[in-house]
Amino acid sequence: MTIPRHDDEPTGADLSAIEAQWPLIEAELSLLDAEIANIYAAEHGGPTPLDWRRLRRAEARVTRVAAELAARPVALREVA
Repeated sequence: MTIPRHDDEPTGADLSAIEAQWPLIEAELSLLDAEIANIYAAEHGGPTPLDWRRLRRAEARVTRVAAELAARPVALREVA
């Protein structure tokens, strides 16, 4: 029995590209979590200094990871 391959499934190249971009995706998800925490904190007296620090650190991480990915050699970026 063969398993049919669907055209909407990611290819090996697609999966490699996702894996190469994963550090940035993860950093962006952390930033989103920090932003959501600040929104919910507003309903409970406002974000604390720790909430703001978490947000700033998440923003800095996104910037740092994006710069690292951009600094990759062109051959590696084309895979990503």
